[in-house]
Formats: sequence, structure tokens, C-alpha cells
Amino acid sequence: MAKQIQAIRGMNDILPTQSPVWQKVEAVLRASVASFGYSEIRTPIVESTDLFKRSIGEVTDIVEKEMYTFADRNGDSLTLRPEGTASTVRAGNEHGLLYNQEQRLWYIGPMFRHERPQKGRYRQFHQFGVEVYGIASAEIDAEVLMLSASLWEKLGLTDHVTLELNTLGDNHERAAYRDALVAFLEQHKDKLDEDSQRRMYSNPLRVLDSKDPQVQALLGDAPVLADYLEDDSKAHFARLCELLEAVGIQYKVNPRLVRGLDYYNRTVFEWVTDSLGAQGTVLAGGRYDGLVGQLGGKDTPAVGFAMGLERIVLLLETLELNADVASTVDAYVTAMGEQCVPAAMKIAQELRQALPTLRVMTHCGGGNFKKQMKRADKSGAAYALIIGENELAANQVVVKPLRDDSEQQSVDRAALAAYLAEHIKK
Repeated sequence: MAKQIQAIRGMNDILPTQSPVWQKVEAVLRASVASFGYSEIRTPIVESTDLFKRSIGEVTDIVEKEMYTFADRNGDSLTLRPEGTASTVRAGNEHGLLYNQEQRLWYIGPMFRHERPQKGRYRQFHQFGVEVYGIASAEIDAEVLMLSASLWEKLGLTDHVTLELNTLGDNHERAAYRDALVAFLEQHKDKLDEDSQRRMYSNPLRVLDSKDPQVQALLGDAPVLADYLEDDSKAHFARLCELLEAVGIQYKVNPRLVRGLDYYNRTVFEWVTDSLGAQGTVLAGGRYDGLVGQLGGKDTPAVGFAMGLERIVLLLETLELNADVASTVDAYVTAMGEQCVPAAMKIAQELRQALPTLRVMTHCGGGNFKKQMKRADKSGAAYALIIGENELAANQVVVKPLRDDSEQQSVDRAALAAYLAEHIKK
């Protein structure tokens, strides 16, 4: 017997029993961005490696350790995309969508990072993201956060997530702070963990994000970025906070929030939860005004966020908020006898045409009444539609409820679609 082939570690199947909650989440995401007037963009999953080195930053965990990079047959270095922003900017530059224009975009699809697989974090994961270009004001930062808040409301997660905000200032402000932070870290180098020592000169702001308790204790005396901000950056952040308060979005200012990618400036934010243990961030993003120019386009203001769908699904499951996910079947059509099969299949098709949102499954493979009812129940359908010889002769269908104790009804075939439309609310 041939050896069975297994899925690659960290790249998981989404099984039929799991897909309904995914579909629920995806439907909420699509409805939310549509309500804000955003447009979908779809980019390839494979890009030039240089795209991510130039955008994410060479001294980051993603580029140093996690990217799936390979040489193609022409010797070009290609990478499976580890995130969506760089690809969106590349597409916008390439197709002339960004300069002197406003674009409100969203995307959804698989991303790839070679991380240690754990619950809610995989090597192939699915990400939903929003990217806005051409608007420099704090109003668009607020709108993006309003959009993200609407997702939690629609998913029933508002009470389980908290918004954390910070501002990184502009490049020259951050450079001045960087010098002060490096000077501080140099004085305490012996107390830094190995990872922080490595980052101290190449990417010192990431030291602020260290998970080492000793480093975090040390950072209590470190310089604070807010002290290096100039009036424009302070005004931008103050305006954002004012707008969030005006629309009733609660937030917490976290001065150590820096994000893991090099391209962020000014506003950065994370929605976090304490319901998933260590994997607390469920949505994150910020402003990246320099990235478009960094990747060859004209300087363009930009802001956006991304969320991992696996983590959202896990959060819904952990909080047991996925119980309302509907079955994939509304009505299960059965035929009692071979002579009734053609009529049963025709009735099923008539229902699909009359009620396009009704999900109708037809029993195939014969079997007695008990077997067919067992299959109907297993399908999750609300009703079994039974066509036997008597029903065929009377041009009727027996409608049997499967999810409550109400009585079955004989319904004229001509009235069947109307009956189901009334009893199965979509």
C-alpha cells in the first residue's frame, strides 16, 4: 500500500464542518467594506523577493527568518507573499492607481510565513486587509478604525477586543528618538537578551516590543517617543483621538506599540484580546506614508490594517460565538421509489430557480424511508421534502420539519416555493 501523503506542516485544510464559520466571517468582512464604499483588489501570491526586502525591511523577523523564498527557472528570486500591503502598493504603482488619486481598497487571501505552527498561527494563513491611498488627514485614520470597529460589532466581538493606539511620528522625529534610544540601550547592553542586542543598532524600536520580562522592566526608564514629536505629528494624533471619541470608539494609548514592519509612520494601532492567551493581537495596522515612494512611486499618504482570519475563527470558537452558523442545506428532497426520482430532481431544480438563495440538496443512491430520513437529518436541513407514489399522483409534496416537533404538511407542488419562502427566512 502506498504511503499516504500528508499536508505540509503549518498548512491546514479547512474541512466542510469548519467552512460555514469561515463563510460567515468572510460575508461580514465583505459586507462591511461594501458599506464604507471600498473596492476589492486581488494580487498574485508570488512576488519578487526585493519587493518585501524593500518594504518590510531586511532586519525584520519576516525577511530574516520567515519568508518562503526560492529561485525560479530563470534564476530570479521569488517569494510567497508574507503580507498584503507591499503587493497592493506594487500593483498600485504598476497600474497608475495611486499618484494624485484617492483609493480605498481591500483584499483577502492566503499569506505565507515559515513560523513555528501553533493554534491560531500557521505557515499558510488567510489575511483580510484594507489599504487607503491619497489622504493625509487624521479623518481617514479614524474611518479605517471605524471600519475595523464595525467588524467586531457584526461578529459579536466588541466586548472582547480593545483598541491600542500610538504615534511613531515622522521619519526625522523617529530618527532623533532612535539615537536617544540607542544611547540608552548601550548603557544597559548587559541586561538585554540576545535578540534585543542584535536589534539594538539595526532596528532599535523593535526592542520596545521585546517579550523578555527583564528587558521590559529596563525599558521603564527608556526615553519616550512622544517627547521627540513635533507639533504636526502631535496635532495629527490629537485629532485622531478626538474623532474616535466623537464616534464612541474607546481606545488606550500604548507608548510602546511600534509594530513589526519598518514602513509605518505616525499612527499605529492594534486591536487586542485577552481571550486567546499569548496570541492577543487580532487586527493591526497604521499609517505608511513613505512606502509608495520607497517602492518606486510618487510620495503618497497611506493607511491600512490587516487581520488574520484563522485568529478570528479561533476567537469565535473560543467564545462559543459560532453557534448561529447556519447549515449548508435548507431543504433535503427525497424520492420514495425509483419512479419518483425524476420528479424529485425536477422539484429540487424548480425550487432553486424560484428561490435562488434556498439551499436544496437532492438524495441520491436510493434506499428505504428510514435511510433517506437519516441522511436528511445529517445534512442539517430544516425540512425534508418527501415525494412518494401518492404525492406524485396528487401533485403534492410532504414537507417534514426536521428541527422541531411541528407536524408535517402536504403542500401542493405549485405552492411549495411560497410555503418554503414563508417558513425558511433568509
